[in-house]
Amino acid sequence: MRFLALLLAAFLTLPAAADTVTVFAAASLKEALDANAKSFEAASGHKVVVSYAGSNALAKQIENGAPADLFISADTDWIDYIEKRNLVAPGSRKNLLGNELVLIGSVTPRTFAKIAPGINLGGAMGASRIAIANPDAVPAGKYAKAALVSLQMWAPIEHKVAVTENVRAALALVARGEARLGVVYRTDAMAEKNVRILEAFPPDSYPKIVYPMVTLRRATSPAVAAFATYLASPEAFATFEKFGFRAP
Repeated sequence: MRFLALLLAAFLTLPAAADTVTVFAAASLKEALDANAKSFEAASGHKVVVSYAGSNALAKQIENGAPADLFISADTDWIDYIEKRNLVAPGSRKNLLGNELVLIGSVTPRTFAKIAPGINLGGAMGASRIAIANPDAVPAGKYAKAALVSLQMWAPIEHKVAVTENVRAALALVARGEARLGVVYRTDAMAEKNVRILEAFPPDSYPKIVYPMVTLRRATSPAVAAFATYLASPEAFATFEKFGFRAP
């Protein structure tokens, strides 16, 4: 906590009332970001409110005037989207974290074999489905489709894909047994005891997963700058790492 104490001393004066930092963040960040927010709140007396959803939905909300101070996306595209609309504070963009794509199941399918080009995932699913986030908009879904296409696995199973609004919804389908397989981030699988990681996708089968963070132009409180700096610190990264995140 020494770093956080020094940070607060550098950024914050004692306010008459606590400030609130509003963060819009990709759904896959929930447990790790909640833990870091709790540490910051305890040390600063300020409040952090986080809204979790698919990065696409959050970017659209920001475009439409939603009162966010910080935005952490699960890919660069949606940060680019709001930057082009002049909604980002200049110089505030930072690549915060990285992640990995994995295949999950609620049980290990008997017919499952190691991930390789052209593997028959349809046989592993049987009459069930494979859950992924919306590949047309949600970062996790775009990464998932890219990996499956790269490995020549998409076309045979496209009719069995269960599309969800974000990666946590895909995780939930597998955890409840409503889909036999799913493609999610490693950090999501680690957060759900009712699924197991079957295998990681080859890193060269999908674009590098990067979580950029930006401060929005509307943010004025010194607490926002302090929290953004803290999230980019080694102390905060140590917490993120415990939940499975990697360096960007």
